[in-house]
Amino acid sequence: MAQYEWLLFDLDGTLSDPAEGFVNCMNHALVFHDQAPRAADELTPYIGPPLEHTIGNLTGNTSDAFVSSMVGKYRERYGDTGYAENTLYPGVNQMLETLRESKNVRLGVCTSKRADFATRILEQFNLLPFFEFVSGGDVGIGKWQQLEKLLAENTISRNTLMIGDRHFDLNAAHKNQLKSAGVLWGYGSREELQEHQPAYLFAHPQEIGRQFCRA
Repeated sequence: MAQYEWLLFDLDGTLSDPAEGFVNCMNHALVFHDQAPRAADELTPYIGPPLEHTIGNLTGNTSDAFVSSMVGKYRERYGDTGYAENTLYPGVNQMLETLRESKNVRLGVCTSKRADFATRILEQFNLLPFFEFVSGGDVGIGKWQQLEKLLAENTISRNTLMIGDRHFDLNAAHKNQLKSAGVLWGYGSREELQEHQPAYLFAHPQEIGRQFCRA
């Protein structure tokens, strides 16, 4: 069994489900820009990628000015209430407790979400103490660049496993010659994840705890 020094977790779709806040904030931004609000089932497949990618794919408008304005309106509501419209996935707290008690691995968060928002979400669920750091993204910064920086600054080692629910997480790891793991309770399908050859594919958080907890 491969053993890692670091387990690096994505946030949205991996530790918590942001669907309610994402849908409400995206519709807030769409309506402000004279576009029709979208149904939840139309919006939730866009959870995971950086906001600028989501906005471009969702609206077909990729101009810098439009995307910047949409991001601003999205974050306007998100900073007030949207971040709290979030649900912790069952089993995540127990999984993190198991990993902490085992003392076999170090834990961090790497999310496309801005770091201050991610930190507030983790604090909301009392999860922040489990993690040694939170790496957040921003417009124009890819997750692979976040991992690249973490490696360059020796925050993490090459013996790191990136865990996420979308192919963006897996691709970011592979671009930095890191191993990856996919989770099936988020927003990426089994087919999407398997296509990118993760080292592990987990169906429940407790499987992560069992896999990396050694006496």
